[in-house]
Amino acid sequence: MRDRRTFLKGFGTAAAVGAVAGCTGEGSSSDDEPYVDGQIKFLMSPTEPQDQLRAQYTPIKERLNDHIDEVDTVEMQYASDYAATLTALGSGTGDIAETGPFAAALGVESDNAEVLLQRYGYGGWTYSSVVVTRPETDIETLSDLEGKTIAFADALSASGSLYPLGMIAEAGLSIPDEPGSPSGADFDPSWSDHFAAIEAVTAGTADAAGVGLFAAVNDEREIQEGLAEVAREDGIPRAPIVVSPELTDEETTTIEEAFTEASDELYLGEDGEEGTDDDLWFEDVRTADADTYQPVVDKANQLGYSEDIFG
Repeated sequence: MRDRRTFLKGFGTAAAVGAVAGCTGEGSSSDDEPYVDGQIKFLMSPTEPQDQLRAQYTPIKERLNDHIDEVDTVEMQYASDYAATLTALGSGTGDIAETGPFAAALGVESDNAEVLLQRYGYGGWTYSSVVVTRPETDIETLSDLEGKTIAFADALSASGSLYPLGMIAEAGLSIPDEPGSPSGADFDPSWSDHFAAIEAVTAGTADAAGVGLFAAVNDEREIQEGLAEVAREDGIPRAPIVVSPELTDEETTTIEEAFTEASDELYLGEDGEEGTDDDLWFEDVRTADADTYQPVVDKANQLGYSEDIFG
């Protein structure tokens, strides 16, 4: 198996939330039985509506099916959250997943996942996190968030939880004792997904949101009308594709090659046409490992989200 970088001792409290829902299956791979029952289970993270994600990932499903001789079918599953994804990969009920940087780092440490590829999109291998509010609020700086309601994405999201919390902490406010819990915070946090967090702000049920920049911008990559940017952090390594540690090295290499040797049509969605709604947000991949996501590890350690915090 591939080398793992250690930074967190356990995987429990935050990751256990919703771990069972959304990812089901039976069995795990072994050297003698590749891809149990001749099937690959590909897990999609709940960052967009299920039907939309299925359309986007259709060419990847077909590519894996065609490229791997031992596989008869590729099943696409919609995970309830990042924790569910990691649990499925670790148990062998999932084989491959697209996930976020923070969740992947946790998965590596807990032996639930191995980083395989990094994705490239919007002109770079890195992306941004942003804290936004409505223009009419009295929130002009991060320090103004004290006592406010703040909506975040998944508790294990890098751009939608870890990095916004980091920005808020640097402004001098106390942040939750652990992601997914309101305990210890100088504000009232809640977690869902990127787009639900934005909707909470625009609907007035949250004063601000900490999300990936992609959820807060329009087609011109500018902050959406009805939102005002409070703070931003750039340079987050773009999200990985991870695999189950239950796979053999040969199986893992075959999956890697299915991506790296594919044509650009892999990213064009179900209709196969460029520039349509079912295009994937990313347009390339490269091989990666846990070291690629060391900046995320460093951020977690900086905030105290390390050692026993997830145990």
